[in-house]
Amino acid sequence: MRTGVTGVVALLLLLAAIVIGYSSLFTVRETEQVLLVRLGEPVRVVTTPGLHYKAPFIDTVISLDKRILDLENPAQEVIASDQKRLVVDAFARYRIKDPLRFYQSIGTIQAANVQLATLLNSALRRVLGEATFIQVVRDERDTLMGKIRAQLDREAQGYGISVVDVRIRRADLPEQNSQAVYQRMQTERQREAAEFRAQGGQKAQEIRSKADREATVIIADANSQAEQIRGEGDGERNRLFAEAYGKDPGFFAFYRSMTAYQNGLKSKDTRFLLSPDSDFFKYFGNPSGTSRAAAPARPAQGAASAN
Repeated sequence: MRTGVTGVVALLLLLAAIVIGYSSLFTVRETEQVLLVRLGEPVRVVTTPGLHYKAPFIDTVISLDKRILDLENPAQEVIASDQKRLVVDAFARYRIKDPLRFYQSIGTIQAANVQLATLLNSALRRVLGEATFIQVVRDERDTLMGKIRAQLDREAQGYGISVVDVRIRRADLPEQNSQAVYQRMQTERQREAAEFRAQGGQKAQEIRSKADREATVIIADANSQAEQIRGEGDGERNRLFAEAYGKDPGFFAFYRSMTAYQNGLKSKDTRFLLSPDSDFFKYFGNPSGTSRAAAPARPAQGAASAN
């Protein structure tokens, strides 16, 4: 009987030892950092991965993520220094730097996201409110994001949080303002295009007028030179004709008649209504070119006998 009681007691002691041992051990993962709280009071922070010990039943293990966390912020409307309204879509990345302060001030990551979103919106309004629309959209965007990150990090230090980065994903005008700006830009581009076309048309007209004027001068000079050369040729031709006529009038008359035949009797349905004994055909009837009527008449036989 005594042996049975002893066995039960030993079994109970072994079971209690197992429970106590299990309660005194905890594991820290690579991506975690652990805060030990004893009866509501923080004891220590464990950041080394592996198996660790704690006081059983009285120590509570609170695990916090030590990786870089994302904070997605809904789009906010901000007024720039030039009174332009901007819709800004930004996000931030942060990590828990001081687990004890984080636990004492905020407690959970969900509460930290809410608090950081409020601080991020405040930093966006302060920094972007001092910049112009062009600076936010194009010129100084990186510098402004650096200023926003610095302000947010300074304010988040009190919660044990370190802000790693702040990025503006999109910064644009509201939809109604974007349409108005687009219409204004389109009108401006159309006006510039019309102005360029007008200038191009004026320039083209000037070039065309100059070209026409130069062409008229060139044609006039060419016609003048052509007339001059033609006059010189005609004078030379007349001189040659006069010289040829002086040397042999008969041949000159024959040559002129042949030229007239060549020009007048072409193979394109040329028709003449002329008498066959016309002077035009004098070389057809007599190679010498004299008409039969002009030949000397023979004396009558009776007259010769009378003599």
